[in-house]
Amino acid sequence: MTGSAKKSLLSILRPWLDGGTVLDLYCGTGTLGLEALSNGAARACFADRDPRVVERLRRNIDTCQADAACSVWVGRVEQRLADWLAKLRAAGHPVDIAFVDPPYAAARTWTWRRLERKVFTPLAEAMTDDGVVVLRLPDDVPEPESLGPLTRQRTKNYGQMIVAFFQRTD
Repeated sequence: MTGSAKKSLLSILRPWLDGGTVLDLYCGTGTLGLEALSNGAARACFADRDPRVVERLRRNIDTCQADAACSVWVGRVEQRLADWLAKLRAAGHPVDIAFVDPPYAAARTWTWRRLERKVFTPLAEAMTDDGVVVLRLPDDVPEPESLGPLTRQRTKNYGQMIVAFFQRTD
């Protein structure tokens, strides 16, 4: 994601950032979560399955001196997210913003029904009442209108990517 796209995205998300809890799923090197911390979020949880990428993420967290505000989850998001979120909720940390930023190759093969059950429904249950899920996709993948209990509220195009904002409908 380009610097100007990140700046625009964080500007949109400013109301949720102040003291909030942010998830960065499929985080790679963690730039979205780390930027959220530098823009006022109190805590960030990062998830990725690639151990080499996670090592780089940990170095980035150390470089930013953000260790105390960060949790790193290693494993397949689809398989482990519900358990990770249960622990987060038990600790009294509902989610204000969840970045869902899959590799484009994976996003092009996603089965939305399966992802609703494995990712988006658990996210909706862990969110604050006005929490937001930010889904980044390549522009050749149509973004769904809804994902389980989440409904698309807004879409932004940034070059060859789409960023869709989802919130609970209840």
